[in-house]
Amino acid sequence: MGLSVLVTGGGSGIGLAVARRLTAAGAVVTICGRTEDRLAAARDAGHADHYVVADVGDEEAVAQAVRQAHANGGGRLDGVVASAGGSGWLGPITQLPLEQWRQVIETNLTGTMLALKHAAPLMAAQGGGSFVAISSIASSNTHRWFGPYGVAKAGVDHLCLLAADELGASGVRVNAIRPGLIRTEMVAIVTEEENPILADYRACTPLPRIGEPDDVAALAAFLLGPDSSWITGQVINVDGGHSLRRGPDFSPWLEPAYGGDALKGLLPD
Repeated sequence: MGLSVLVTGGGSGIGLAVARRLTAAGAVVTICGRTEDRLAAARDAGHADHYVVADVGDEEAVAQAVRQAHANGGGRLDGVVASAGGSGWLGPITQLPLEQWRQVIETNLTGTMLALKHAAPLMAAQGGGSFVAISSIASSNTHRWFGPYGVAKAGVDHLCLLAADELGASGVRVNAIRPGLIRTEMVAIVTEEENPILADYRACTPLPRIGEPDDVAALAAFLLGPDSSWITGQVINVDGGHSLRRGPDFSPWLEPAYGGDALKGLLPD
């Protein structure tokens, strides 16, 4: 492949799968994330060439990660995969703590924006590049009680459309991927054993298996490479068709915790 690529959130889950696939294809891969032990383990296992410890909500840390990836590529940065994300909230929006809202928006949306803000000028200066953001089908299909997560990912989608329109004149392509249920640590509580929520996911998915990180990594690698050179401003689902139906129903788990009235927006007495 011969590309120089930065992968945020590259120490685990989808980001790690992307880094592993790109490294195996011959790319020079720099990963970043908050947990040095995970990043070092990924590098030592041969899944990446370099790592930088960075919180994607910290602008200077993101800028440094971009600069380091550019230097690691010998003065080139051909691609960025913005995979850092997650959510620490599951419950009624009427009980959503403001700090949780801000944290999820910062990690998912602001972190993606910062990676794009600092990588795009380098790509534009060299005549082009490819930016790929990892979104979610929660951005397009309402996932009740997911609070800020779907909102943040909807922002990621629009950010990519906006950036693709602005940056096309410089040869910089910007696309997003919307995964469905993917077997990662973030959703292990759903995927690790049979339960009502997993059964509901399967009922909502035409291809009713759990997705794997490599399913997403394969598309990310394509969007970074030359075979996608005329593709920009697209948001592509990797979800087994789940987006054709509805979001998952978490009420079997949440109703015992919050109560049926709370799930309808009522506050406790």
